[in-house]
Formats: sequence, structure tokens, C-alpha cells
Amino acid sequence: MITSNVWIDTGLVLIYGSQLDANYHQHVAIQIVWPCCDSSSELNGETLRGLVVIASKHSHCLKMSKGWILLVEPHSLLGEQLEAKLQGQSMVSFELNADCKAYPPLDKESAFQLIAPIFRVISIDQTLLNCNQSSVTDERIQRLLENLDACFVADCIKPQQWRAASVAQTLNLSESRFLHIFKDQVGIAWRPFLLWRRLICALQTLLKGMSATEAAYVAGFSDSAHLSRTFRSTFGMSIMQAKKLAK
Repeated sequence: MITSNVWIDTGLVLIYGSQLDANYHQHVAIQIVWPCCDSSSELNGETLRGLVVIASKHSHCLKMSKGWILLVEPHSLLGEQLEAKLQGQSMVSFELNADCKAYPPLDKESAFQLIAPIFRVISIDQTLLNCNQSSVTDERIQRLLENLDACFVADCIKPQQWRAASVAQTLNLSESRFLHIFKDQVGIAWRPFLLWRRLICALQTLLKGMSATEAAYVAGFSDSAHLSRTFRSTFGMSIMQAKKLAK
């Protein structure tokens, strides 16, 4: 049985890691960083203490000897609450230390229970984490996201089925109208959002013990080198570094 320190749920990625070294990168997710109290941590070259929430698409560099990372898609109700806490800033800090020595996560359930203090200190209802419902109101975009969300519980849907022109046709919209509505509803343009989901699909494949070549094929990248380049620019680390975090 493969054990993991990376857990993926609908619109969420939770990581409990050690010796994390991520170069400058950016992604569509809002990121929460919670270093352990005995952790040596730096964010953008400055000493990191307590809890930090980082805005979507904000370039950052993180070095952390031990701690938690939570990635949240902005269009979820949880993401909406985090956006409100940011108030247009690139990042906000809160005083909170994590004592990871006494309570290491054993599985997904215990991992999500252990990050409960995050939500208490930033005054967000933790039940939003458990369901992470979408804040999207347009029924056509809701259906589209539900189809994409199926990748979290079943085999990934081939990205070739999700080209903007094809998706727009299934929704009875012109391509330009679809792209406008999607960005208005989700807050992220279609192409970068789809690329993010493909990377999460590849990460899930890696967590199942498959190779980078297999992950590239499943997520629709041309080859493992293409996946590797995209992975590094999005997460600031190589695929091998990510696989080590998952062990």
C-alpha cells in the first residue's frame, strides 16, 4: 500500500512536507503556508513565522524544513472566503504556530483534522473545507466544473475533450462568449485553469505510483519533459521533489 503526505480533494491539495524547497513560481490556487514551530522557513527570502495566505497567481518562493501547505481553488466557497481575508493584498500573515512533532498525520482524515487551527485563527468555517462547494452561479459553468471534478474520484478525462471551441459548442455558446463567462464566473481564464487541473491529474497519477511518462500521457502532455517543465514553473520544484514529499 502506498502511503502519502499529499492529499487531493475537489478543488484542494493538502501537503504535509519536510525539506520543501520551491523556487519562484505561481499558480491559480490560493496558498496557505503553515510552518511547524521548530521549522526553519523562508518565504521570498525572508524568515517565515506563523501562518501566511498567498493570493492566486502571485509569484513566490518557499523554503520550509517542515510544515503544511494547503492549495485552494479561488472559485470555491472556501476560496471566496480566503480572497476576502486577502482584501486585494498579495499575502496576509496570522500568528499561529504548528507543533508537528506530537501529531503527525496518519491518513487523509487525520490530516484534515490537524489543520483545523488554521480556520479558527482566520475565522473561517471549517465545514467549507469538508465540502468545498463552488461559488459559481451559472448553471452551464457549474455542469462543466462537475465534469472536471469527476477526475478527483475516477479516471482523468482526456484534455483533448476540453478544448474551448468544443466545450463552447456543448454549452450552446460561441467560443468567445464561453471564454468570457468562464473567466467572469471562475475568476481565472479557461486555459490556465485547465492547465492547473491537468497538473493535478498528473500529480494524482504520480501518487498512485506511476511514472512521469505515464502521468504525462494521462494528463495530456506531449511527453514527460513537457510535463516536467510545466510542473516546475507551476510548483517551483521538480516532479521527483514532489514525489519525495508524498512519501
